[in-house]
Amino acid sequence: MLRATLIFTAGFLASLGAGWLALPKTLYRTEAQPLSFNHQVHTGDKGNMACEDCHSFRENGSFAGIPKLESCAGCHAEAMGETAAEKQFVANFVKPGREPQWKVYARQPDNAFFPHSPHVKAAKLKCEKCHGDHGKSTTLPLYQVNRISGYSLDVMGRPAGRWGLQRAGGMRMDDCVACHRQNGLSHSCLDCHK
Repeated sequence: MLRATLIFTAGFLASLGAGWLALPKTLYRTEAQPLSFNHQVHTGDKGNMACEDCHSFRENGSFAGIPKLESCAGCHAEAMGETAAEKQFVANFVKPGREPQWKVYARQPDNAFFPHSPHVKAAKLKCEKCHGDHGKSTTLPLYQVNRISGYSLDVMGRPAGRWGLQRAGGMRMDDCVACHRQNGLSHSCLDCHK
């Protein structure tokens, strides 16, 4: 009887451990962006652009998001550098006038409204507060999308720390609420859910 209990317990723990490691890998589908993009070339030592130069606000204060092709084509009508990615961008997107179908890491649920303007302009929050050091990256990370919800891992955050106790990163409602509480702000549900 003791032997059977030990075998069952060992099997149960092995199954639990395998699920703990395998489930996140099967829950998320990984996709590449339509082409490689180097933020560092544009914002770092070689470039002098700020986030707002490409990721701007409309006249009504709403966030424009990922820049349209016309913003990039202003500088990249022809390849300026020697990289294969830039040549591919000019040949496949700029010349034919075809918009790249970028995967949006920070797409929020349809029932949530996140106004960037009060956070960036009024509260003077840096983009890095929510988006990390994305502007210093030399390549775009793979887009990891939840097969069930359709939301990016960047929004959902890493699962409750495989090795720690707290969920790592993300742009979920509890992240927003925690930041507002930390800064002494309170709001109603209808401020974000329209």
